Amino acid sequence: MKIGVVGTGYVGLVSGTCFAEFGFDVVCVDKDAGKIARLNQGEIPIYEPGLDDLVAKQVAAGRIQFTTNLNEAVHNADAVFIAVGTPPRVDNGQADLTYVYQAAREIAAEINGYVVVVNKSTVPVGTAREVERVIREAAPHAEFDVVSNPEFLREGMAIEDFMRPDRVVVGTESPRAMEVMRTLYRPLYINETPMVMTTPESAEIIKYASNAFLATKITFINEIANLCEATGANVQHVAKGMGLDGRIGSKFLHAGPGYGGSCFPKDTLALVQIGEQYNAPQKIVKSVVDINYERQNSLVARVIDAMEGNVVDKKIAVLGVAFKPNTDDIREAPALVLIPQLQAAGAKICAYDPIAMNNAAQVLKQIEWVEDVYEAAKDADALVIMTEWNEFRSLQLKKISSLMRGKTIIDFRNIYKLPEMEQAGFTYISVGRPAIISSAG
Repeated sequence: MKIGVVGTGYVGLVSGTCFAEFGFDVVCVDKDAGKIARLNQGEIPIYEPGLDDLVAKQVAAGRIQFTTNLNEAVHNADAVFIAVGTPPRVDNGQADLTYVYQAAREIAAEINGYVVVVNKSTVPVGTAREVERVIREAAPHAEFDVVSNPEFLREGMAIEDFMRPDRVVVGTESPRAMEVMRTLYRPLYINETPMVMTTPESAEIIKYASNAFLATKITFINEIANLCEATGANVQHVAKGMGLDGRIGSKFLHAGPGYGGSCFPKDTLALVQIGEQYNAPQKIVKSVVDINYERQNSLVARVIDAMEGNVVDKKIAVLGVAFKPNTDDIREAPALVLIPQLQAAGAKICAYDPIAMNNAAQVLKQIEWVEDVYEAAKDADALVIMTEWNEFRSLQLKKISSLMRGKTIIDFRNIYKLPEMEQAGFTYISVGRPAIISSAG
C-alpha cells in the first residue's frame, strides 16, 4: 500500500515514519521547502527520542520520501493523511481549520483513483463531513471516503505510542474505507490493540474528551494539593491512596505547576467552544481551563513568598523550560508564564534546559542561559525546578549548596523527598507537601 502524509510536523512525521516501519510506502509532503530539504539531508526538525534513527532506517530502506510536490503523495495512494496544524484562533480559542480545508482542496485536485482521506489532525466535531464536502465540491467525480483517525501521541513517547497504542480510533461509515484502515493498522493486531470503529463525529469527540479528562485529573490533584498545603497533608500520599483504586488509576495524579504543551491547553479550550456552539456547555472543562490559568499565574507569588516577599536583584536559577521532559516543546509551558513575571518583580533569571533552550530563547529575553545545572546554581539566591528532566532528579545536593548564595529550592515537580532536602539543609518548598524551612535559608 502507498500512503501520503500532508504535513511533516510532529504528528505527520511520526505517523509517516511509523507507517513506513510497518512496511508501507510513504510519501510525506510539506510546503516548507526548507523543512523538506533538512529532512532529505537527514536532519529532523523536531526533537523526539528515537525518531532520527527510525527516519534514517526508513530512508535507507526506501520506504519513506519527503517532497514539496503534493501529486507525489496523492497519486495512486491508498490513503492520504491530513496532519496539518489546527492552532487555536486568537479571537475565540476555536481550532483554526484553515490548513485542513486548504489541504483538502489541494488533495481533491490530485485524486486519480479511490483514496481514503484521513483526518489525523485534531479537529472539532463535524470536520470530517466538512472535509468531504470541500473535496466533493472541488472534485465532483472523485472516488474517495473521509475518515477521522485521531492521534494519541505523547511527546517524548510518540514512537512507542504509535507502535503500541492503547487503542486505534477510526471514524467512518464506509465499509470500503474501514477495510483500508484495518489493513493499515493490521501490524498492531499481534499486540491485540483494540480498534474502535465508530462514526466520524464520535471519533472527533473521543480525541477532545480524552485530553480534557486527563487535563481534569491534573487540575483536580492540583486543587487537592492546595488543600494539602492548608492542612499539612502530603499530596503524594493522597494521590497514591486515590490511584490504587482501579476506578481512578494513578496516572496524571501528579501535582505541579499546571498543564501545558501543544494538546491539553488547545484541546480543552476548543472543547469549551464546541460545547457553546452546540448549546451543550462543558462546565467542568471550562472550570479546568480557568483553574489551570490561575494555577500558572500563581507560581510567581509562591516563589516570592519563599524569598520572604522580595526578589529584587535576586538571582533565580530556573531548571527546565520545556512543558515536560523529553521534548523541546515550550508551547504553553508554565516556565514561560513564571519567568517574565519574576523578571517584572525585579529578579535576575539564569536558566538551563537540556533540550529546549534554543526554542525558549526565541521568546524569553534578558535570560542568562547556561550549559548545566551547576553553572545555573552558582551564586543563585534560589533554585526553581520547572521540568522533571531525569538529570534534575539526582542532583549533587552538597555541590548545589556550596555553589548557591541562598539555600532555597522551590520544586514545582515534587521530585525530591522531604527528609533528604531537610538533611541537606535547604529551605525546600514543593507542591501540596509541608515546607522544609532551614535556619540557613
